[in-house]
Order: sequence, then structure tokens, then C-alpha cells
Amino acid sequence: MILNLDKVRQYFPALAGEWTFFDNAGGSQTLKKVVDRISEFLLTSDVQLGASYAISQLAGERLALATRGMATFINAKSPREVVMGPSTTMMLKVLSMCLSQTFAPGDEIIVTNCDHEANIGAWVALEEQGMKIKVWQICPDTLELHLEDLEPLMSQRTKLVALTHASNILGTINPIKKIAAFVHERGAMICVDGVAYAPHRLVDVQDLDVDFYALSFYKVYGPHHALLYGKEEHLLKMPGLNHYFITQTDIPYKFQLGNVNFELSYGMLGLCDYLSELAQIHYGNQTTTDLRSQMVQVFDLISMHEEKIGDRLLDYLNDKSNVRVLGQLKANHTRVPTISFVVDGIDSSTIPIKIDPHYIGIRYGDFYAKRLIEYLGLASQNGIVRVSMVHYNTLEEVDRLIEAFEQVL
Repeated sequence: MILNLDKVRQYFPALAGEWTFFDNAGGSQTLKKVVDRISEFLLTSDVQLGASYAISQLAGERLALATRGMATFINAKSPREVVMGPSTTMMLKVLSMCLSQTFAPGDEIIVTNCDHEANIGAWVALEEQGMKIKVWQICPDTLELHLEDLEPLMSQRTKLVALTHASNILGTINPIKKIAAFVHERGAMICVDGVAYAPHRLVDVQDLDVDFYALSFYKVYGPHHALLYGKEEHLLKMPGLNHYFITQTDIPYKFQLGNVNFELSYGMLGLCDYLSELAQIHYGNQTTTDLRSQMVQVFDLISMHEEKIGDRLLDYLNDKSNVRVLGQLKANHTRVPTISFVVDGIDSSTIPIKIDPHYIGIRYGDFYAKRLIEYLGLASQNGIVRVSMVHYNTLEEVDRLIEAFEQVL
């Protein structure tokens, strides 16, 4: 079975326009169903929660329903483990501020040199509180993180290892389940940035056995909103940042200063609606009635389609003698179709502007993974050119991009 692209694209109104969107790792297009849910909340239940009157009760029920939906999306044990907020960067900053209060001066935190800065800077800032920061560097030959390089960094004082699930530059999927087991065996916790992974593969925090996991909804077909997962025992132990009268056990509220955005949270039920309907469209009578199982079915189709479109572009770029692709050269189960490259002797900033007249959106830069770009020696070249695809992109769109590249590369 293959993904029905005609059906898929009908759910995204922006795709009916003249532009082809290949900057999806910067932000995907928004589902109409998400917009509908946001509008529904604002037009029929836009009141504060917690009052006795019916509309307030409805608003509370809708927010609870949305939180349960997102708990299903990441397979959390409980909605109490789901903290929604404005951005992954903000949620990881809140986490670092709260979690660090359970650490002592001299405790150690390990970050990588290949993450988005959101999951590095929040932890590096704790040096001012006496924490010791160590850096797990990617192997310069494979451009991958190896456990044998993590081993000597860990000690009895190691409290946390922070890394990305999938690189927003390299597209590489890190073996988080294996890394989590390794870290836990040594008595530490693990915090994973899933922003570049969640649009492409279905997140399962229980199977991964991660302690913390963050993702951005605007990369997963929704609005500018985000999610932080934390195991309930950790969230309960940490002090919050909310008002003094918000109790220690009041999760997730104690981490949501000024409360969560109600309408954007409720809007993410539109993603659940979409995935459920796609499962029914593709599997018919074989569709399970369980939402999580429907999500599994759809993401299986999504990953297969993304391998096809990823390989189409990778095959082309790999054949260009003056082009160097960063990361794995084939699309597979350990790579997402976020494809970055550099061209010999050409400043990366000069390429996207030549693609713009073809109504195709791509991008160049460091994409807030500045430490990685500097490590690779690519800062003077203005970073890399990035083509980031998702499941609503088509082979025909990739071929159009290749035709445009033929005039530029």
C-alpha cells in the first residue's frame, strides 16, 4: 500500500497555491483540521477555565481532550506527563531552570555539538550555577554520535545527557532507545529534542524510555506551539516556575506560566483527526478503532513515501561531483528527508535565491545548529543548503527542484 498523495494534499490548503514547500524543517504547512479546531475553540468556548458556568466547563473539557490526544500522539503513560507551551526552545529552558534546582554544584550535564541550540544552550547556561558541562562530539568521519565516545564522558556526577532524535542538518536518526538504556545504566537521565523527528516518524516515549522529550507543533502540521514530555516522577520532583500557591503536584500547570494557550492546544486535535481519517482512507475495514494504532498505520505509509522522495533527490545530488551531501547518502530507516549539502566553491547563500523564481522554497544557513556548522568548517561558506521534505511532497515536486538545480549547481 502507498500513501494517497491526492487525498493527503487536500488537507493542506496552502498546497493548492503555486509554491512548492521544501523548507518544512523550518515549519510545515498547517492542516485545515487544525485551523478548524482553533476556530471552534475561539468562536464557541473562548473563556477562562475553572468556572462553574457551562461554557467554561466546555473549555476545560476541550483542553483536557487535547492533552489526552497529544499524550496518545507521543504514547505517554498519562496526560499529566504532557506540558504544552510556546516553543521547544522555551520548554527546554523552563525544564533546565526547574530541573537544575534538583542538582548540586559540580554535577555534570552532557550535551552534543550537533544539536539545535535549544537543547544545548539551556544546559550550558547552568555553568553559572556551578554545573559542569561536557560535550559529546560527533565522529568527524561518520558524522554520527558513537557510544564509545560518550562512555569516557560519564561519571558518577553525570545527571543528564541531552541530544537530538534526528539532526535538523544531517537528517540522521540517532538510536535513542539504545542511548537511553546506556545512560540509565549509568544512573543519569536523558533529554531528547524530537523537533526534527516528529514530522517523519511516530514518537513513542515509553518504548524509547526517555526521561524528557520535546517537539514543536509548527513542524508537525500545526501552529506555533510546542510540547514537553517528562516522566511523571520527574515532573513531580521538580519545583515549578508558576505562582507560589500552585502546588508541587499540580502538573503540568506548575510549568505553564500565565497558563497554556488554550486554542492552540485544542487545535492540535486536528492532527489526531487527520491521522485517524488517513488511516480510514487507506485501510478501510482493516482500520483499527484505536487512535494510537491508526497513527502507527499512517506513519508506516509516511515513512515509506518519504524514503522514495528522499532517495530521488539524494541520487541526483550524489551524482554531482561538485556537491557534498552531509549525512547518510541514502534514505532509510535511520534518516529523514532533511537533506543538506554544500557546493564546491559556491557560497550557500547564493543558491536558494536562484531557486526562488521557480516558486520553490528552500533555505541556507546554520539553522540554529551553529556549533555543528562551525565544527564542520562551513561557517565561512554561509552554512549549508537545506531541502527539507515531508510526506505531502511529491516525486513530481522533487523533479521540478532537480530541473531548477540543473541551472544552478
